[in-house]
Amino acid sequence: MTQPTDMRRPHRTGLLDAYGCQGGAGKGYDDAGFAVTGLDLHPQPLYPFTCIQGDAVAFIREHGHEFAAIHASPPCQHDSDCQRLQGRTHPDLIAPTRAALEATGRPWVMENVKGALPKLREPVMLCGAMFGLETYRHRYFETGGGFTLTAPAHPAHTAPQAKMGRPVPAGWYGQFVGNFSGVDLARRVMGVPWMNRDGIRECIPPAYAAWIGAQLLASITPALEVAA
Repeated sequence: MTQPTDMRRPHRTGLLDAYGCQGGAGKGYDDAGFAVTGLDLHPQPLYPFTCIQGDAVAFIREHGHEFAAIHASPPCQHDSDCQRLQGRTHPDLIAPTRAALEATGRPWVMENVKGALPKLREPVMLCGAMFGLETYRHRYFETGGGFTLTAPAHPAHTAPQAKMGRPVPAGWYGQFVGNFSGVDLARRVMGVPWMNRDGIRECIPPAYAAWIGAQLLASITPALEVAA
């Protein structure tokens, strides 16, 4: 178990961040007011909160009900254009993860990339431009367990986007995927100053999860107050 300095405050609602990687989603949920616990198959020394190492599907089935809410980001490589171009194969964990989430009886969010859209149920799309970030990075969020998500207005994409992996000219938006250049720029743009390249190319910006987390916390607070 990786346990760096815990940035959580006491008496906050617990959220499990499954497939947490380096904590882009986790940081956003923390900003929204949750007490975040990460979960990943691999050690994640850069994760900014307590992080458990283990299999996400098995852990959610056994312990998911112990949290007030769950976020899951199954590995996107199976559905990413980059990995298909390279001829690499990866497990498809969307359906098993959904089944585990549904079994908990808790509200949940499952995130993935555009390539996974045919497998996602009525997902909501979030874009960096919605939050004033200089990257588009569209990501798709399926929700369940009684929680529904509303997206902010989607501004037009007026800034040109740099090609995949290329340096980002002034006034352009970066993609920050693959073996991209400009790690320091990506950290600033996406709001993830603690991450390395590996974490950046897979994460969602914390601003996305902060938006989701505010709605999620508002939706479950009345039930928590009744239970108390």
